[in-house]
Amino acid sequence: MPSADAVGAGKPRQTVRLHFKPRIVVKFRDWVEAPYEDGAEKVIAEKYGKADWANFEKAHGKISLVRLYTAAPAAELRDMVNKARQVDRSYKPGNFFSWYTIDTPEGLRSQEFAEMLSRWEIVETAYADGVPVDPLVNSADDPLCTLQGYLDAAPGGINARFAWTIAGGDGAGQNVVDMEGGWTLNHEDLVAHGGSLLFGSILDSSRHHGTAVLGEICATDNTVGCVGIAPHIASLNVSSHSGSFSNVSDAIIAALGTLTFGDVLLLEMQTVHPPAPVFGAPVELIDDIFETIRLASALGIIVVEAGGNGTQNLDTVTNAAGHQVLNPASADFRDSGAIIVGAGSSAAPHTRLSFSSFGHRVNCYAWGENVETTDSDSGGATTLYQSGFNGTSSASPIITGAALAVQGGFFAANGYRLSPRQMRDILGNAATGTASATPATDLIGVMPDLQAIFETTLDLGLADVYLRDYAGDTGDPHSGPLSTSPDIIVLPGLVADPQASFGEGSGTENSETLGDEVAAGVDNFVYARVRNRGSKAGTNALVTVYWSEVATLVTPDMWNLVGTTNLASVPVGNLLTVSNAITWPAASLPAVGHHCFVATVGTADDPVPPLANLNNFTNFENFIRNNNNVTWRNFNVVSASPSDPMEFLIAGAFDRAVPMGLEVIARLPEGAKLVLEAPPHLLERMGYEGPQFKTKGNVSILNLRAQGVQKLGVLEFPAKFRAKLRLLAVIPKEAAKRSGWRVDVRQYLPKDNFEVGRVSWYFASPDFFKRRREMEAQLFAKK
Repeated sequence: MPSADAVGAGKPRQTVRLHFKPRIVVKFRDWVEAPYEDGAEKVIAEKYGKADWANFEKAHGKISLVRLYTAAPAAELRDMVNKARQVDRSYKPGNFFSWYTIDTPEGLRSQEFAEMLSRWEIVETAYADGVPVDPLVNSADDPLCTLQGYLDAAPGGINARFAWTIAGGDGAGQNVVDMEGGWTLNHEDLVAHGGSLLFGSILDSSRHHGTAVLGEICATDNTVGCVGIAPHIASLNVSSHSGSFSNVSDAIIAALGTLTFGDVLLLEMQTVHPPAPVFGAPVELIDDIFETIRLASALGIIVVEAGGNGTQNLDTVTNAAGHQVLNPASADFRDSGAIIVGAGSSAAPHTRLSFSSFGHRVNCYAWGENVETTDSDSGGATTLYQSGFNGTSSASPIITGAALAVQGGFFAANGYRLSPRQMRDILGNAATGTASATPATDLIGVMPDLQAIFETTLDLGLADVYLRDYAGDTGDPHSGPLSTSPDIIVLPGLVADPQASFGEGSGTENSETLGDEVAAGVDNFVYARVRNRGSKAGTNALVTVYWSEVATLVTPDMWNLVGTTNLASVPVGNLLTVSNAITWPAASLPAVGHHCFVATVGTADDPVPPLANLNNFTNFENFIRNNNNVTWRNFNVVSASPSDPMEFLIAGAFDRAVPMGLEVIARLPEGAKLVLEAPPHLLERMGYEGPQFKTKGNVSILNLRAQGVQKLGVLEFPAKFRAKLRLLAVIPKEAAKRSGWRVDVRQYLPKDNFEVGRVSWYFASPDFFKRRREMEAQLFAKK
């Protein structure tokens, strides 16, 4: 009998790589003197054991010191310490300027590296970095988790990260069996599950495949590698076909002996020819295997079955008897009750991958490429990971993990489990899943969105709090502007009744021109407005506000904390709810003028994604695209008569070069003039092809159109690129008496024209500022 094919067979195996480790926090002894700056290892090595550093780096690679404290310059930190001493005479500060971080060198475990450093005479202490976050699943300390895009929010992934915030949504209490050929069950990211082989023998040649599958489903929530979709399952077991189709039914039956109603069985196989008439179809095409799958579903076991990599149209394939048993429209159709899975691209909109089988019998799809997960080899290596697992092999475990998450969450809330038919209907529901790019021809079903399933289908009563990116934002993903939020209000005084002044029914709900400018010499006060479109009140909603220089792209490395406040409750019904004021002390204010503000809001039900995960531009881009818990206000109200120069930064990504474009959108009156000043040659480097600009000394000057959209070009912005530009607008005297003229500078990704940020200026008349001052006088509390 021919060997059973793993579903990934025929797909190119990706290069295996060792996983990386988190950074180490190290404190040098107080007598070690060095400037507190990144790269201080050069000075320390020269002064304290140059030979020791050289020997270490020869054996393990170069290490670099990065300041632990980076939120404030060293001078400001010293001022804080000195002020604390004056306020509290008993305060005895430690040496802040002896703390650094070091990335763990490749090939060393983080704990091992920390222990090695601790033995150095100049080191007082060293320990592996951790993250002070305690959700149901703490993925932040699993270093590969940020690469697992299939865990992300829809439309990119299945939103497992949201499921982890729901009781049971991490698979707690659920049981799963994987049926295929081989695994390394003592892999460092799987061993904690104590998995057992129920039937057959482990094929060394299949360890790579099975270990990858299990990593997607349930890689342990520890401090190494990645995290599975359902890391807290109650049990994991495996059953092997031992390389022969004749063993498949027995392997399934052996699995059924350990599973109960609502548990999950994954079939990681596809057909070969013979014994089936075709290659790369679901194994239920073979009659005896169909019978055992049908038995499993009749027992209440949820069966997930790979659709296969044979590019087969399941509406037309036939079994050995010549019957179209996988075509729901055929009289010969037979329903095993299994969830059949196809493969889609990793990038949204997800397209059916060329190898994937398809048809009306396919219920769901998931990533069939670029999957980060565990790995092994024929020798049973226990520390390998890979970033290119693929095929319906990689798609089926994602759907398996989704089933475990849904079952866990449903059971925790209701005390009983969903049936196989209910689970298939839920995971394949188009209303709570991400459609493929062309559903009518892709024919691979939908990719489940766990947040939508929990919030709507299961009605578990969750909050969904959000801040608007612009006045018309409803909390859904959108293509509107990112940086014109009306929900961050900065004022130089306290408001007597913020809810009455700015909340639902105030008449100011959609106003973009409320307080926006920092006043010098006095405490300023920041209010945030929050909506809740969920089915449960958002309790203890934490609002955090940051400021930045005015820039078209405001990356996290530019964020400076203003403060936090707590909303005891954000009611259901999408009612605009205003926070208490965040006091911004005069002593902490930046330079006078306009600034960009960033705000986040989250509850236990609807948390803000961990900012620690925003460690590369890809993650930050997904953060912008997929989250309504964050917003930007880069909306500046300026005088139309006369207009001061409008300065702003254009910025690159913080970790690598990224191609980005700029465009100016002007809505100025007839007769207005608009001029852009930029660093010399920047416009040439961007490929600008519009009207000629002039370069005088250290500035290039470009006359822009006063109406419409004008593209400035695209440039591969280097990492941490910053350039200061200025806009100057001259509005005719008569037109300056009216408000409403506006200019926006928009920064976008040219690959799909996705906006990553913008700066907006609203030109107001003198009467506008007079009216606003009068309104503020009425709003501010009397002192």
